[in-house]
Amino acid sequence: MTGSEESPAFRLAYVPGVTPTKWVRIWNERLPDVPLTLVPVSAAGAFDLLRDGGADAGFVRLPVDREDLSAIPLYTETTVVVIPKDHLVTAVDEVSAADLADEIVLHPLDDTLGWERPPGRPAIERPATTLDAVELVAAGVGLLVVPQSLARLHHRKDLTYRPVADAPASRVALSWPQDETTDLVEDFIGIVRGRTVNSSGGRRPAAAAAPAAAQPKAKRPETGGARRKPAAGKPSGNGSRGGSGGRSGSGGARGGKGGTRGKPRRRS
Repeated sequence: MTGSEESPAFRLAYVPGVTPTKWVRIWNERLPDVPLTLVPVSAAGAFDLLRDGGADAGFVRLPVDREDLSAIPLYTETTVVVIPKDHLVTAVDEVSAADLADEIVLHPLDDTLGWERPPGRPAIERPATTLDAVELVAAGVGLLVVPQSLARLHHRKDLTYRPVADAPASRVALSWPQDETTDLVEDFIGIVRGRTVNSSGGRRPAAAAAPAAAQPKAKRPETGGARRKPAAGKPSGNGSRGGSGGRSGSGGARGGKGGTRGKPRRRS
């Protein structure tokens, strides 16, 4: 494993729709000495970026090629259909893929849902990007089915969306090259998994600081020794008291013996 000291910064890639703000904030709180650089990347280009060393880790969309990349699935997104605000679909809270059968449904080249067969009727030409598809929806050309985060990312005032109950779902994961599981990657994995600073999976410098925090406990034997000093001195104190008491006691003993010896004998 490569030591974290070899990387002066941590580069985190993220695909459109993913908001890494929460994890970045925790990173900055726990590792203020290691700057985190965000690297935006397309969903299709994220894996090559990781393989080429353009980022230490990244938030990607599954599936991931597990031969050379590690991945931790994080969450599954709701799939929605993006529609104009005056469309009939706005009258319901949820639709099915069958409900879109008569609609033109745009299928951009950067689609992230992995349809076996997209719903609805295909457009004459596939849009190059999801953003282009959103513009076409606003122009009244067709509808678009995407993960909810992308619908929010490309939000427009004249558009809205509704969940699609039976559509494929997109799953987001944290991924990194298997051969580059550095200490900084382990630190970020711990943050994403919700580990605390004091957990066993925490950053090694924090773990190294634990004995220093435990030093007061190590001083307890000395304190106990200090407590035993009076106990050690107690016999001497008792001895001094016992000395005088002993002297009086021995005198008393002698006196007692003397008293016994001086006791008048019975006369026969």
